[in-house]
Amino acid sequence: MKIELRYFASVRESLGLAQESVELPADVRTVGDVRVWLRARGGAWSDTLAEGRVLRMACNHAMTDAATRLTEGCEVAFFPPVTGG
Repeated sequence: MKIELRYFASVRESLGLAQESVELPADVRTVGDVRVWLRARGGAWSDTLAEGRVLRMACNHAMTDAATRLTEGCEVAFFPPVTGG
């Protein structure tokens, strides 16, 4: 399955990448699976997407959780929690 990934704010800065298209392995079926799969890249990926690190996730522009199922061509985004002032 091919999906689009977007990275925002400090996630984008840490990874040095704003977006990419990826072909996922068959066992990556949820937003949480994508996060685990990306962490396996190591280095900044492992640190930035670490388990326990608070990150917000969206799928097709809707806030989501790790259990959200992926569909062909969907867009998954990772970003830090937003605070206001």
